[in-house]
Amino acid sequence: MQFNAAQIAILVNGKLEGDTSVSVSSFGKIEEAKPGQLSFLANPKYEEYLYHTKASIIIINESLELKQPVSATLLRVADAYTAFATLLAKYQELITQQLTGIQQPSYIADSATLGENNFIGAFVYIGENVRVGNNVKLFPSVVLGNNVSIGDNTILHAGVKVYFDCVIGKNVTVHAGTVIGSDGFGYAPQKDGSYQKVPQIGNVVIEVRVNFTWVKKLIGIVITGAITSGS
Repeated sequence: MQFNAAQIAILVNGKLEGDTSVSVSSFGKIEEAKPGQLSFLANPKYEEYLYHTKASIIIINESLELKQPVSATLLRVADAYTAFATLLAKYQELITQQLTGIQQPSYIADSATLGENNFIGAFVYIGENVRVGNNVKLFPSVVLGNNVSIGDNTILHAGVKVYFDCVIGKNVTVHAGTVIGSDGFGYAPQKDGSYQKVPQIGNVVIEVRVNFTWVKKLIGIVITGAITSGS
């Protein structure tokens, strides 16, 4: 996937200096970059590499005053680090959007319903009566228990486990290895000093992105809103 300097400038609201038609297809560190790669300079201690790098496009702060000529096309922005982060996020989004189809081996229960334009990675398990919306990406080894519901445009990265009856809304990103709906810490004290485990039969409803474990309540529903951290 290639982008030219003019397209990138629009994405980060930057000002170009040099060849506006030059294209890049990947990213690299300013001290290691090769032709066809984009890099950035945010930390002044790396400025020496700016004048020798082989990168085709370099994002720099608009306030930077050059000490020597630069062969690469420069893209001046208010904050080079933030602009680079924006580009990485957009690049990742585009790559993910291109993924479609069902890889094998995978298991999809006959009673499950799948929307359109989905990606089902290898070793994904989709249980009975699962509902998966449109444009959903399930990366390898994702497990969806019975009666799980996944909303449109949601991404479950590799190894995510969603227990039975849990609901994940639209536009949610769940990061690799997350477990949703596992048992909470419910134990009933016994007269002999032991503890009897109490089954956790509630479920979890998630509305935004997460990257950690959510556990079920004894009964009822755990509903999440804007999430930054927790369990």
